[in-house]
Amino acid sequence: MKYVCYYRVSTKGQGKSGLGLNDQMEIVQRFLREGDIIIEEYTEVESGRKSNRPKIQEAIRACQKLGATLLIAKLDRLSRNVAFVMTLRDSGVDFVACDLPDANTLTVGIMVTFAQHEAERGSERTRAALAQKKAQGFKLGKPENLNKAAIDKGRTIRIENAKTHKANVQASQLATLYRNMGMTYAKIAENLNQSHYLTRRQKLFDGKAVYRLLEKSLA
Repeated sequence: MKYVCYYRVSTKGQGKSGLGLNDQMEIVQRFLREGDIIIEEYTEVESGRKSNRPKIQEAIRACQKLGATLLIAKLDRLSRNVAFVMTLRDSGVDFVACDLPDANTLTVGIMVTFAQHEAERGSERTRAALAQKKAQGFKLGKPENLNKAAIDKGRTIRIENAKTHKANVQASQLATLYRNMGMTYAKIAENLNQSHYLTRRQKLFDGKAVYRLLEKSLA
């Protein structure tokens, strides 16, 4: 197989330090089989929510010109934007994600749509909760509330939310796809671990953890 590799990091700091980038490169190298070649590599420093990403466009054009397949380490490096995934589909370029080799633009499109829907629902719930607090007479955004304890609590919540998003949203999507492909819970756990996903408690997945993850996603 001939591949054009696409890597993406979210911040300039990650781009300079190699954090995140080296991890993606290692995943790609482990994925390659004897005889596979990487023709070109492109690295983007940009948020996944933005569709205007010149490097991925260059990678797609290179695939079209060279008759190569677009290779990415993880699905979340591709995009979180439905319109972008559909653009990739319409380009006629094949792609492979190392953490889900059997995925295609249809399955990825479904995953991205679900992720956007969940994000929108989360925003709606937050706005509704704030409106209810305000209606109950709570003063929102009072300066005296911004003490060290409140700041530390907010930081802890943000960190936990980030962990929850990765483990319970993205990993559950992958686990659902794997399960629909007929994989056992143990095999799904093995694939998630190989792709460096962790549970909410920052532990490796096992069959029971995958079962609980899928049960929660259906709740």
